[in-house]
Formats: sequence, structure tokens, C-alpha cells
Amino acid sequence: MPSSNEIKAFIKGFYYSFPVQLFMLHLRRYQVFLIFWFILFSTVNGDFMSTFGADALFLSPEYLGEVNWLGMVIVGAATGIFCMSWNITTFILHSNQFKFLATTSKPFLKYCINNAIIPLTFIIFYIVKNVLFDIHSELLSAGRIMLLISGFLTGITITVIIAFLYFFRTEKSMMRTMEPVFRDPKAFAKQFGIGGKHFHEKGILRVEWFFNTSFKLKMPRNVSHYSQEFIDTVFKRHHFTAVISIIFAFLFLALLGMLMDKPFFIIPAAAAILLFFAILIAASGALAYWLKSWWFPVVLVIILVLNILFEKEIIDPRNKAYGINYTNRKERPVYNRDSIMQLCNIQQMEADKQHMIGILEKWKQKQTEEKPLLYIINVSGGGTRSATFTLNVMQQLDALMQGNLMNKTFIINGASGGMLGAAYYRELFRLKQQGKSINLQDKRYTENISKDLLNALFSSFVTRDLFAPAQQFETEKFKYSKDRGYAFEEQFSRNTDRILDYPLKNIISDEAEAKVPLMFFNSTITRDGRKMMISTQPVSFMMRNWPDSASGISSEADAIDFAAMFRKQDPYDLRLLSILRINATFPYVLPNVWLPSTPIIDVMDAGMRDNFGQESSLRLLNVFKEWIKNNTGGVVFIQIRDRKSGEWEDGYEDPSIGGMFTKPVMTLQNNWMKMQDYYQDEMTEYGNNSFPFSFSKITFMYTPLPKQKGAALNFHLTQTEKLDIRRSLQSAENAASFKRITSLEQRSSKDVSGEMR
Repeated sequence: MPSSNEIKAFIKGFYYSFPVQLFMLHLRRYQVFLIFWFILFSTVNGDFMSTFGADALFLSPEYLGEVNWLGMVIVGAATGIFCMSWNITTFILHSNQFKFLATTSKPFLKYCINNAIIPLTFIIFYIVKNVLFDIHSELLSAGRIMLLISGFLTGITITVIIAFLYFFRTEKSMMRTMEPVFRDPKAFAKQFGIGGKHFHEKGILRVEWFFNTSFKLKMPRNVSHYSQEFIDTVFKRHHFTAVISIIFAFLFLALLGMLMDKPFFIIPAAAAILLFFAILIAASGALAYWLKSWWFPVVLVIILVLNILFEKEIIDPRNKAYGINYTNRKERPVYNRDSIMQLCNIQQMEADKQHMIGILEKWKQKQTEEKPLLYIINVSGGGTRSATFTLNVMQQLDALMQGNLMNKTFIINGASGGMLGAAYYRELFRLKQQGKSINLQDKRYTENISKDLLNALFSSFVTRDLFAPAQQFETEKFKYSKDRGYAFEEQFSRNTDRILDYPLKNIISDEAEAKVPLMFFNSTITRDGRKMMISTQPVSFMMRNWPDSASGISSEADAIDFAAMFRKQDPYDLRLLSILRINATFPYVLPNVWLPSTPIIDVMDAGMRDNFGQESSLRLLNVFKEWIKNNTGGVVFIQIRDRKSGEWEDGYEDPSIGGMFTKPVMTLQNNWMKMQDYYQDEMTEYGNNSFPFSFSKITFMYTPLPKQKGAALNFHLTQTEKLDIRRSLQSAENAASFKRITSLEQRSSKDVSGEMR
């Protein structure tokens, strides 16, 4: 049994070991770099942004449309790059703390070995979590899981080998350069100042032992007889080598951005995030090393200069709506109250109303009943989970209605992901009407809409937005910069077989003739919260409530008719893909889109204003209530939503000290959708009581199965999440809703004048 002195000696030796001292050094200095590790650990563990599916991006990375070995190799390589960036940056910043390494061969390799506590812990932690995730969420076999893990380790190994080969080669080159000086004592004394300042300790860090390149314990060498000039020269040459490696990494990312139009070069989102973190660490380290205490003033000056260049429009990183005219500066519409109210004057509203009644009449002519049911579909935002659930519901509804869902639907409203799924389904129906061989019930289409979109987004952000922003593409008339907005559109277009890749003008006729349902594509104007409504038809009557001349009540416009406001900017040349992206501009994930007005306005996700589409639909019903009363058997108001209403089952978080500080900020964020629910439920109730026609609201909700946490709110779904969404159609609530649709259809065919409730 060891004595107490031996135990004390062991503890002392352990504490003053180089690995432990480096770990303690990271905790004491430049703690900002530890934030990156904290984010990675908490993300992989499912604690950071788990509701948005951040853990799935790391644990089931897709490449070329599937989770495969090569994708894991790329994630492993990105992990290796991040670890090497961490090692290089901290080696540069902390080298004055361990002077003894300058007198050893391969000092950077020794540093990496002894600095491996955090990287090695993360790699082991990632592998464990990945195996568990693949078993429970991706439903993979043991053999497949082992193959994927081998890919991850292969990627790390390749990156580390390449990095060290580079450093070994440059070190040999450095030693060949310095060898003549070492062999000549006079030259050595002259260059490195023999007799000058020397070190009288092993370094600022007290180190008793370290691991050498053979992973054997070794005592550090006393460097008191070396001059400061010599040690500084050795480290500076290694620093230069490290900086060159970072520059090569930057150039590689820029090259990758230029090649991103090829799916082969779209790396997994997790790899893109890791590369982004690696860049941030390298850039932060460079600023701290070269500028010392001047880094903050220099960064501030850079920001001010960039802001001036931005204001003068010398640089313009803002995203645009592809297809419309941004060059016609002299005829940009003025965005103020007077110009907005002019767009929705009573004469214009009446003219647009009569135009829409003409479309309603054409819709009615297609129906077989004298007074048919008028279907309105409202879909909610919610990323790919909402798009997938929406398409699943529409397929099943169409099957129940013998293929007549689109014929009986007059308009589709909504936000974000739900509109992606609805637009895709409507386009499939349109192509079928044109004679294309399409089975609307084919599950291939639900698989298409559920394909990954995040890889292209994050890859573009890291490789194109940051390092290759000068690339451009051309539409029919204009050129635009490629960024993550463009990457999103291209990936969505590939996922949906490019059937939505056309300008808005291509569908004007089909909507005007009621061959397909109308769609109102909304977004939120960040300046004042108004809706920006994009439609093929004039919709000034949707900009505000209809003025009541008897009471004198005239409301302000809370929406804008896009085509009317930007009539001189070729509004109907706007790409449908851009319209869908604008409608689904999730904050930060996708860039806000700026529009050519004076002053400039920008728009973002429709869900900020109306995540469920009901607000616009209820206004439409109010405007045309007399026509609906006289010409239909009532309205079937379908709501397809990607989340439960109420959500009492979720419970409440226990109070905490941190919660006391974050609650004022997070209350609005956490309750935004619930407040919309309260408001729209009340509006629906008012409408139901005031409409002079039968009104039936039927809701379909995505409800996760018991013991399932539910699909994440993002543009990526795991296999388990896709399966959970399909199974959700069979829930008791949704089964009852499908039954109500069947009942309404049967009663409509027998007695359209009966009560539909």
C-alpha cells in the first residue's frame, strides 16, 4: 500500500503535469475559446437548440442525400480541422508559457499530445452519443453504425496526418536554414545574443513532466542557459508555419464555395459548423496575438469602415429577391403611409374585388354541385416537418375526396415550411392537369419534400457567404450574388425535381382561370410588421379591412400588395423559388430579403406575423361573404399545423436564478405562437358567428407519438422523425378530422343546404 508521501508526490506530479497545466491555463486565459467547446458538447448532448434539431445535424450528418460513410469522413475531417485550429491558435498564444518546448524536436506535435484532454474527451463523447442516436433515432444496424464510426475516425486521422506532415516538413526546412548558425558558435552568439537576457526558470508554467512523441513521460529541459532571442526565434518560425496553414485553410474554403453548385461539394451541415468555428478561433487568435491590447480598437475601426462602405453601397451583402429589378433606382416606390394607402383606396379595392369575384365564378363553374363547398387550406410554418406533414395530409385528403381536393380548394394560405409542401403539391396537380403522368399519392413526393436543406445552407454560409461572396448567377434579365439564400433555392429545387423553378408570371393564367387554387405568399416587413403579400392577382382588398362608410371607420393598411407596390420593378418576373424562400426566411438561418423601395425595406418569415395563415383567410371570407352566401353550400376551413394547440402536456420548467434574468427576454419568444393561437381562435369565433354561411373548421395537427420528443423545427429530418410524421396521421384527433371531411363530402352530395358542423 503506498505511503502518504507517495500519494502526495503522485498528486503533486499529476497536478504539475503538462496536460493538466495546459487545461488549467485554458481556464485562466482566453476563456472565449472554451465557448466553442461548450457549444459543441451541449449540442451533441441535445442541450443546445435541441428543439431546432441541432443534435441531429451532428449525429446523423447527411451527404448526397443520405447518412453515409463518406459524410462521416467529412465530419471527422472537419472535427480534425477544428481540433488543429484550436491547437494552432492556443500554441501561438500560450507559447511564452512553456519555453522548454522550443529546445525539443517537433514542439508542436508535443504540444498537441499534451493538449489533447478536451479534444479527446469530445471525440469519445461524440462517438458514444452517435452510436446511441443511430440506434434509437436512425434505426441503423450494428454493422452500419460501426461503418459510420470508422468513417468519422478515418476523417480525423487523415486530417491529423496531413497537418503533422506539413509541420514536420516545415520544421525540417527550418532546421536546415538554422543549421549553419548552430554549427558556428560565433554566428550563433551574434544572432541569438549570447550574454544577453537568459531564462532562469523552466517557464511561467510549472511543469514537472510531459508526454513526448512516443507517449512516454519525460522531464522538461532546463532552458536557463538559452537566450530569449533564440527561444523567440524558434517559436516565431513555428508561428509563421501555423499562420500559413490557416491561410491555406481559408483559400480551401473559398475554393469550396466556388464549386458549391455541384452537389458533391455540399458538405454536411455539421462539418460546415465545425469549419466555421475553426475559422472564428483562428481569426480571434490572430487578432489577440498580433494586436495584443489593441485588438478591440482595431476591430471597432474595421466595423466603422465596413459600415461606411455599406452605407455608400460600395459593398452590399444584402440578399435580394431573384428576378425583380433592383437597377431602376429612379422609379423605386416610396414606402410611407400616403403611398401605401393610395394602393388600397376604395376604388382600387372595389376593382380588385370584382376581379376576384370573376375568378370565384370560374372556380364555381368547375364544380358539379349547384352550391358546392368552398375549401380553404391554411398551413403552418415549421420548416421541413411542416412541409412533410402538410404534404402527407394533402395526399390523404385528396385520396378521401377521389382526387378532387385541388379542384374544390379555392385558396391556400400559410407560412414557411407548410407553404413549401403545399406549393409542391399544387404544382404536381398542375402538371397532372397538363397531361403529365403523375400519381399524386406517390410516397416519392413526401420523400422529396422531406429531404435535407440545411447542408446546402450551412455549407454556403461558411464557404460562400464568408469567403467567396463575389460569385454571381443570372436570371432572364439581371445578375445576383450567390449566397445561402441562393443555395437554399437550388437545393429545394433539386429536391423537388426542379418543377418549381419558374417565374411568377408563368402561373398567372392558371390561377386567373381557377385551374389551380390561388396561393397568397406572405412575409413580414421588419420595419413595421406589416405583411408583404405576393400573389399573381391584384389583392388590394387584403391590405386592410373594408371601410365602413356608415360608421366612418376606416382602418390603416396592415398589408402590402407586392405586385402593386413594385409594379415598375418587374414583380411577375420574381422566381417562385424566391417567393417560397421569402415566405420561409427563418431568422439567421436564411438572410432577410431587401426590396427596392425608398427607404429600403426588408422582409422575413411569414410566421412572425401569421404562422397559421388563418388571418388572411378570414379577411378574404369577410370580403366575399355575400358571394359565398349566394353561391356556395358553405366553407370548409382546413387548418394543417405542425404543432399541438394548448400544449398543456409540455409542463413548465422549474424556476431558477438564471430564469429570473432570461424570462423577460424569452417570454415573447416562448409564447409567440401561443399568442397567435389565442388571437386567431378569437378571430375564427367572431367569423363563425358573423358569417352568413355555414362555416366548418377542421384541424389536422402533427402530434408526436408517446415517448417521442417530436420532429425538430428546422430544415432537416431524421429517419425516425419522418416515420413519426407519417404515423401522426393516424392519431385519434387526425382520424376524427379525416372522418369529418368524409362526412361533409357525403352530406354535400346529398343535401348541400344541410347544416355542416
